[in-house]
Parts: sequence; C-alpha cells; structure tokens
Amino acid sequence: MNSTVTNDLSLFYLISSASLPVQLVMLLLLVASFFSWWFIFRKLFAIRQATRQTDEFENAFWRGADLNALYQHAAGGRETVGSMERIFEAGFREFTKHQPGVEAGIIMDSTRGAMRAVYQREMDKLESHLPFLATVGSVSPYIGLFGTVWGIMNAFRELSNIAQATIAHVAPGIAEALIATAMGLFAAIPAVIAYNRYASETSQLATRFESFIDEVANVLQRRIAQPRNPAGHL
Repeated sequence: MNSTVTNDLSLFYLISSASLPVQLVMLLLLVASFFSWWFIFRKLFAIRQATRQTDEFENAFWRGADLNALYQHAAGGRETVGSMERIFEAGFREFTKHQPGVEAGIIMDSTRGAMRAVYQREMDKLESHLPFLATVGSVSPYIGLFGTVWGIMNAFRELSNIAQATIAHVAPGIAEALIATAMGLFAAIPAVIAYNRYASETSQLATRFESFIDEVANVLQRRIAQPRNPAGHL
C-alpha cells in the first residue's frame, strides 16, 4: 500500500495492490479451493454411482439369483460392476477354487480373506481425496488468517510514514488484508461440509459391505453343507 489515499476499494484493486506475501496466500487458497471443488464433484458422482450399484446388486442377490450367473456377470464386466459385486466375485472365485474334501473352515477362511482384500481396495477408492478435503477444511482458515495478519502489519508499517492517518488511509490496507481471511473461509466451508457428508456416506457403504461379506459367507457355508444344490440358488 502506498502513502496516497485512494477511493478505489474494488476487489481487483485490493488484490492487485496487496503485498506479495498476501497475494501468494490468496493464490494458494484459490488453487486449494479449485481442487477442493473438483474433488467435491468427483466424489459426489462416484458415491452416488457406488450407492446405486450396491442397491441393484444387493436386490439381485437377495431375490434368490443363481450365484454362478451373478459370478459370471461380475467377472465379465469388471469395469462396469460396483464395489459389492467385485467383493462377491472375489469371494465366489476363491470359494470355487477349492476341491471337494477340503475342510470347510479352510474354505471359508480363504473366501472371507479374498472378500476382505477386495473390500479394502474398494474402500480405499471410495475414500480417496477425502483427506485432502479434510486438510483444506481445517488449514485454509489459518492460511487466510496468516495473510490477514501480514497484510495488516504491512498496512500499519505504511501508515507510520504518514504524519496524520485517517480512516481513508487505513481502510484500503485493512480491506485487502481481510480478503485473505474471506478466501480462507471460502475454501474451507465447502470442503468441511463435503468431507462430513462423504465420510458419512462412505461409512454407511462400508457397513453394508461388511454385512454383505458375512451374509455371503453364510450362504456359501450352507452351500458346502448342501452339495446337492448344483444351481447355486440361495
């Protein structure tokens, strides 16, 4: 800020006239906000799709569908099937690998292990970028506050060269400094809201997947006890 008084308090002027550290803070917050919104929309569509696919497969599974047919569909469409379908495919594939006569406990342990491994990979994908949203939501206000403190300090240093300071001298410097706080909140608030919502939705999906693993294990265990059910119906 120079020692001359200006009446121009437009946003563009305040940003362009801010000191270099404050401008760097604003740029950092702008980049963080851009990536935050990008991940917010990506996660929105990804979680919606995962929920829809889970509903569809769960309905098909509990309608008494042929397990072999479900497995063939899952194995033939790896890029289009949902997380729950991939979990089932891994478990059923591991289940069918074992030869007759193998102890049931060994079969079920390996089947559960295969489903758990895929479950963890699917959850890692669903939870990807959530830590970034959490970081933006928690750190951005402090970054903006740093820019504000720096800007105010710089404004008062400039005012020390003026014999008689008035509100007209103080207002531009304070205003440009407070923009950094506003940008920090602009980046943080959507990130926090999105993180809380998506963390809750992924947690609900994780609970459904874990319950499904137990249910599939029970169904397959009954199939071991009833080898005369060649069709593989529930």
